[in-house]
Amino acid sequence: MSAPTAETSSPWKRYVTPFNVVAAAIIAVGIPVTVVRFTMGLGACTNLTDNNPWGLWIGFDVLVGVALAAGGYVTSCAVYVFGMKKYHPIVRPAVLTGFLGYVLVAVGLLFDIGRSWRLPYPFIMSQGWTSVMFEVAACVALYLTVLFLEFLPVPLEWLRFRKLRNFLVALTIPLTIAGVILSTLHQSSLGALFVIAPGKLHPLWYSPYLAVFFFVSSIVAGLSMVIFESGLSHRVFRDKLDPDHPVDHDGLTLGLAKASALVLFAYFGMKIIGLAHGNHWRLLNTGYGYWFLAEAIGFVLLPCILFTSAVRRRNATLARFAAALAVIGIIVNRLNVSIIAFNWQLPPEERYFPHWMEFAVTITLVTIGVLAFIWIVEHMPVLREHPEYKGAH
Repeated sequence: MSAPTAETSSPWKRYVTPFNVVAAAIIAVGIPVTVVRFTMGLGACTNLTDNNPWGLWIGFDVLVGVALAAGGYVTSCAVYVFGMKKYHPIVRPAVLTGFLGYVLVAVGLLFDIGRSWRLPYPFIMSQGWTSVMFEVAACVALYLTVLFLEFLPVPLEWLRFRKLRNFLVALTIPLTIAGVILSTLHQSSLGALFVIAPGKLHPLWYSPYLAVFFFVSSIVAGLSMVIFESGLSHRVFRDKLDPDHPVDHDGLTLGLAKASALVLFAYFGMKIIGLAHGNHWRLLNTGYGYWFLAEAIGFVLLPCILFTSAVRRRNATLARFAAALAVIGIIVNRLNVSIIAFNWQLPPEERYFPHWMEFAVTITLVTIGVLAFIWIVEHMPVLREHPEYKGAH
């Protein structure tokens, strides 16, 4: 057999990149860990206990994942409800990010639930109408369906299913309104889950208004994630953009930065009000207090100032840096509430720290989400209009 020529082997060379090699290594570790999880149970691959029944897979995969996927409802609401048509070019990437984020949230729940096959059980056998957890599960499931329907016109254009695509596009506004309502419910309810644990969550993070904090911070997360994702996509997928209809990405970024600054300012004020409401000023001079100040000042107030400065200076690069800082801040906040400041009163030996397999699963899920995003953007009309549907959105 003759050796393959350069011409026959070259199509595979473009897949051998540093990113793909690292992604393949991560997935190669994640697959056997997944097998261990679903054949040997939670005890074999997590450090969860009766004191700490929720860990990294809830704190990051669910709480952080849901927050960072909020860009879908934020941008759709801005464009289709409030009529801000100039942001239309970033709607599809934002909806795609939101859809993939919620899919990974659902997959993360499969890992976290002991009997994963019973995930739909509450909807079929025993509806807990008065349970906050049931409300979260119902809204997440419904909103995942809404996101799927909102994104479905993209693959339908790719597959040339014109009639079904046109039917779904006609439902854009009702779907957007339904998505905003459902997002308002479950984004806030995720915070309400911790309202029932005042003795376990550190007083600096506990507040009866946690539901409001989670909802407002989800808007921050959505706006910041759209800025970060659109800037990265514009750089990486430059060849996928429509050269005939150039988009002022810097202008869109600065517009989103202005909204982010306003919401962050309100969120910072709410955190101070929550601190005053609990009269926990003396706790600021403790280890947890210093960490609380680092979160509030370094990841809320500082991005707010940077966003404001970026808008005044017309500096889109600074706005993207502020967005990345704000995204990190949302991650820090959700992990503080769910892990770091939770069960803070327990002795160190009883505190929870994730097993390495928990990290492996989380990193694998994020990697799969990034790979799915790349494949869809490269093959479907996400960053540019389909030639057969110019101006038809």
